[in-house]
Amino acid sequence: MTQIQLSDAQAVILSTACAREDGAVFPVTASLKGGAVGNVCKSLLKQGLIEEIAATDLNTVWRHDEERGPITLRATPLAYSTLGITDEQDETPPAETPPAPVQRRKGTKQETLIEMLRADGGATIDEIVEATGWQPHTVRGAMSGALKKKLGLSITSEKVEGRGRVYSLPQTP
Repeated sequence: MTQIQLSDAQAVILSTACAREDGAVFPVTASLKGGAVGNVCKSLLKQGLIEEIAATDLNTVWRHDEERGPITLRATPLAYSTLGITDEQDETPPAETPPAPVQRRKGTKQETLIEMLRADGGATIDEIVEATGWQPHTVRGAMSGALKKKLGLSITSEKVEGRGRVYSLPQTP
């Protein structure tokens, strides 16, 4: 079998994942700047040392897939053997669990934003600014980046007489 050479960053990320009970790559503890985490993870994926699975926690999302929803990463059995971890418990990959509802941290500004957008009548940028303390450009960025792109939520907007532009999310059942 060919020996896989790992960079320092790859070794840190992989060993941290293998030390976790579920083999989860995220949250990454390595202090990597910019897109370095993405580059390291892409390399580990290509080598088969980590794999994509359905994310159950929004704080661990690697990417969002149109069909599968939020995706995260976990270590594969090859990762354990590459690092020399031979404990029998670690030899078997973590069992594939059915996707649980996505868990969010409680009391965050993002949660406040989502609640305001799901409320009857939605919310304006000014109302969200007042509730969160964010600047208007931060509110717009959070809606387009975190909510639309990362979480895959569908935000609608319409002009309402006397209120201005109102943004909203579909009601949850």
